[in-house]
Amino acid sequence: TPMSLPLKELIKIGEKQLSDAGIADAARDAKLLYCFLDKLDSVGLLMRWQDVLQDNSCESYFELIERRAAHIPLQHLTGEQEFMGFPFNVTPAVLIPRQDTETMVEDAIELIEKGTLRGEEYIKPQAIKEVLDLCCGSGAIGISIAKSCGKTKVICSDVSEEALKVAEQNAALNGCKSVKMQKSNMFEAFNSRLGRKKFDLIISNPPYIESSVIPTLQREVKDYEPMMALDGGEDGLDFYRIIASEGEDYLQKNGIIMLEIGYDQGKAVTEMLQETGSFVSIRCLKDLAGKDRIVVARLEDKKKRKNNRKAEK
Repeated sequence: TPMSLPLKELIKIGEKQLSDAGIADAARDAKLLYCFLDKLDSVGLLMRWQDVLQDNSCESYFELIERRAAHIPLQHLTGEQEFMGFPFNVTPAVLIPRQDTETMVEDAIELIEKGTLRGEEYIKPQAIKEVLDLCCGSGAIGISIAKSCGKTKVICSDVSEEALKVAEQNAALNGCKSVKMQKSNMFEAFNSRLGRKKFDLIISNPPYIESSVIPTLQREVKDYEPMMALDGGEDGLDFYRIIASEGEDYLQKNGIIMLEIGYDQGKAVTEMLQETGSFVSIRCLKDLAGKDRIVVARLEDKKKRKNNRKAEK
C-alpha cells in the first residue's frame, strides 16, 4: 500500500519505534535521521513540519529508523559527528568523538595559545610548537588543535590504518593540509636509528575501559565501536603505563603530556606519572559534569632535576 504521511506523523512513528527498541534519545534521533535524509537543519525541519510526504521518502526513512532501532549508532548511519563545532567523518573503524573530549581540547588550545591551564600559569606562552595526537582515531583532537592554533604542527598517529584513512579525510574536510598522519603502535614509529622524534605536547585519549566492563556497555558501543579503541586491558590502564614509562623519551625539554582518563582513574594515572620521577606540575582536571577527566604533567627540566638531587644528598 502506498503511504503518504504528514512529516510530523512520520517522525512520531519513527520516535515510537526507536523508543520501543530502547533507544535513549528516541525523539532527537527520529528528527536527526529525517534531517539527514532530506539534508535539512532544525529550522528547515520546522518549516516542513506540516508537509505531506510521498511514499519513497517514507520508505527510506523507515529503513534508517529500523537500522537505528538495531542500536547501530546514529553517527554510523549519518557518517558524521560534530566536534568543537567542526565536522568529522566517522566510520566503524574509529571511536565516535565524545563531547567530554572537547573539554581536553579546549584546555590544550588554552595551553598552546596562552601557556595557562584553566587560567593559571603553566608554561611559557607559545612554547608548544609541535603536537602529537597519539591514538588519534578520527583525528578529532589533533585536527581541532591544528584548526584552532594555526602555527602549531600536528602529527596524528594510530595503530589502525583504517582509522588513519578516516583521519586523513577529516584533515582534508577541515582544510588542515599540514596535519601529518603516522601509522604507529604507540611510540614505535617515532624511534629510529637516527634518534627519537620529540614533541612539545603529547595529547591522547587512549583506550581506557577495563576488559571485563566492555560486555556491560551500551550495545551501540560494544557491538559497533572498534574494540581496540575501547579496551585498556585488565585494569583499563595498559596504555597509560606505556605513556608514563616511554613518554619522556619523546618530549622536548619542558614538554607536556595531556591525557583523557576514565572518571575513576585520576589517582592511578597521577601516581603513575609521579613514580617515573620525571614529571612535575601534575594536575587532574574535571569535565563539565565535575568528574575527573584529564591529567596533565610537565617533563621536569633535567638540569633542575640534577641540582635537586644534589641538594637532597
